[in-house]
Amino acid sequence: MTTSIGLVKHAAFAERMWFQHILGGLPESECDGAMVGEASFVVSDNETVADVIVEFERASNRARAIAADIDLDATRQRPAFGTVSLRWIYLLMIQEFARHAGHSDILREQTDATRRT
Repeated sequence: MTTSIGLVKHAAFAERMWFQHILGGLPESECDGAMVGEASFVVSDNETVADVIVEFERASNRARAIAADIDLDATRQRPAFGTVSLRWIYLLMIQEFARHAGHSDILREQTDATRRT
């Protein structure tokens, strides 16, 4: 089941994948959190909303630190995507976050509609 906090957890995964692993060249084992694709939407029973927000902030801060000294036109290889630039990664992340913000808005609308009936 998709939840708003699950979307935030997935956003942390996306930050790690694109900035730590692809742009920074870190092996997945050295990234600061799970690198598990579709399972990245799953919030475990022992995680709080605050935990997931901290996870996202940590991933975002590390992404900014990694990208800070890299030229926008610097490229990296990503299987299934080919050669991508930092500029392309930024645009992908904007698109990804906008799409998931829309998903979260739909979830909120569904919750609001359920409460009104």
